[in-house]
Amino acid sequence: MGNEGKGFSTKAIHSGDDGKNIISPIYQTAIFKHPNGEKIRGKDLKYSREDNPTVHLLEQKVASLECGEDCLAFSSGMAAISTAFLALAAKGDEVLTSKEVYGASLILLRSLKKFGLEVKCVLNEELANSIKPSTKFVFVETMTNPTLSVPDLPEIIKASRENAATLIVDNTFATPVNLRPLEIGADFVVHSATKYLGGHNDVIAGVLSGSTSRIEGIWEWRRNLGGSLDPFAAYLVMRGLKTLKLRVLEHNKNATLIAQFLESHKKVKRVNYPGLVSSPYNKRAKRFMSGFGGVISFEVGDGMQAYRLISELKMIKPAPSLGGVETLITHPASSSHKNISPEERRELGIAEGLVRLSVGLEDVEDIMQDLGNALEKI
Repeated sequence: MGNEGKGFSTKAIHSGDDGKNIISPIYQTAIFKHPNGEKIRGKDLKYSREDNPTVHLLEQKVASLECGEDCLAFSSGMAAISTAFLALAAKGDEVLTSKEVYGASLILLRSLKKFGLEVKCVLNEELANSIKPSTKFVFVETMTNPTLSVPDLPEIIKASRENAATLIVDNTFATPVNLRPLEIGADFVVHSATKYLGGHNDVIAGVLSGSTSRIEGIWEWRRNLGGSLDPFAAYLVMRGLKTLKLRVLEHNKNATLIAQFLESHKKVKRVNYPGLVSSPYNKRAKRFMSGFGGVISFEVGDGMQAYRLISELKMIKPAPSLGGVETLITHPASSSHKNISPEERRELGIAEGLVRLSVGLEDVEDIMQDLGNALEKI
């Protein structure tokens, strides 16, 4: 069906459908009879490492939701990011990123120095002014992990355009429900679809959206690097997309209430959430975001108190992910950012007593009760 003028959830459910089935079949096959006359992106359909009808249906849906012309699905978010980096960069290029991005993304970029890239890492507030005519591409997150800082995305987009730098935006935390970076001028948008897009903590996947011409170049690299998504995993992400808007709006609401609860608690030293009026990023985020997602971080003291808090929780489970229906908690200094030096963690505001909370879809009173009981014991 055509998507012109359709709403977000309608696109999530129906984009790319051929009208023959209510639930599209899963093409759980490695190969296709060839030649058979069938094509995807004008290329013969013959081998699922290149293209697969189930995976391509997911790609059409995500492209529609992110307002992109095309999309590629990958075996993980890091597969999407690494493929994009390798496709765009060449020896001698200068690339720019924020020190505040996800630890694995930062380590990956720094690792590319071995191939002759010049990698510059600055704080979010320095990004826009650090983009120069020599900058090949810029990588930034809409909200950073785990401190929930919000970079000035419109200014970064403006500076990227003025200097002909390609801009890749990781939109995992915000989701296209709250922000669509391609609409405001980004060149690519990437997601760990493991998180909100899949939404049920049962699939590993990544997606990259952009213009048809830009995606074409990435497609060749995906084929050669082999990071394509499995058809059944694609089906699971599509199932998640059907309820994405409903879930994210509830995540937004629950997280706001939990952030307010934590901010008023005597055992909590600091709360990071751009939806709080007290957040230094609240006014900025409101300029281009319609909601602030389901992730909060807060500080309780030292590392021992953080560990004690986590151990006292009953319903909330410790696990290194986010965006699912279950509320999860993690300790960034010993997980996502354990391979970052203590000095750099301090610069980024990642204290030993900082914990990150992915607020789920349980009744918000039950989440508050579990947190409140645990906080009273530290």
